[in-house]
Amino acid sequence: MDRLDLDNVESNQKTTRSNKKRKWREIEAIKDKIKLKRELESIDSSFVLSDEYEY
Repeated sequence: MDRLDLDNVESNQKTTRSNKKRKWREIEAIKDKIKLKRELESIDSSFVLSDEYEY
């Protein structure tokens, strides 16, 4: 029984790590989109990003 508990703990730790990595990737993607939007706006002041991509 102790072995099963240890496996469960290890599994939970791996899940937590992968969730943190996924969240970090999502944050980085949002930052990249914001940066791109600012760059495009600086090039073309009439640039408007569609609502689909707004945050």
